[in-house]
Amino acid sequence: MVSDAALSLSQNGGNISLSIGVLILMTALTMLPAVILCMTSFTRVIIVLAILRQAMGLPSTPSNQILIGISLFLTFFIMTPVIQEINEKAVTPYVNEKIDAKAALMAAGQPIKHFMAQETRRKDLTLFADISHTPLSDDEATLSFSTLIPAFVTSELKTAFQIGFLLFIPFLIIDLVVASVLMAMGMMMLSPLVISLPFKIMLFVLVDGWTLILATLASSFNTF
Repeated sequence: MVSDAALSLSQNGGNISLSIGVLILMTALTMLPAVILCMTSFTRVIIVLAILRQAMGLPSTPSNQILIGISLFLTFFIMTPVIQEINEKAVTPYVNEKIDAKAALMAAGQPIKHFMAQETRRKDLTLFADISHTPLSDDEATLSFSTLIPAFVTSELKTAFQIGFLLFIPFLIIDLVVASVLMAMGMMMLSPLVISLPFKIMLFVLVDGWTLILATLASSFNTF
């Protein structure tokens, strides 16, 4: 009887542990989109591509699905060294039962912290540290995610808009030139966008714009 009760208790405990594990896994999966959006290079990439689309005068081409797909695969390419480091320092030792779950989480957090700290402006990091009344240290390992993540997102937004501003300039010049020519010819009723759009597309194709943009975005991160 005692052995049967112990067996039943151990089985119930195993079921409880399994349920908790499933609950933790589902919670982690719901947080995965937020992790990709706010802790990787995805934010900068998708904003730059969206601004580029607007600068060319094509608000729906390429479509949102294509831009998101390009951004996801480019993000995976940029984050590959970080993912490999996480696999070597956290995932593989945990699977081989060399470290426990807590140590694996801490080991996995260090490469991500290093990546975000490299891309975060000191000014933004200081701002959120002052708001939260948290002492700011030069050691990346001591930085808390609660301070680092908003500072990283702020820096990424700022960098993305700076790149977007530079992308707008050549297309804006084409629009101004076309508008001036049409004005001089007295064609004030004709929209300059109709005439300038083919020239902007031609310029972008001639300079191999997609290759330049994607290569510049990939090289703008200090991961390789």
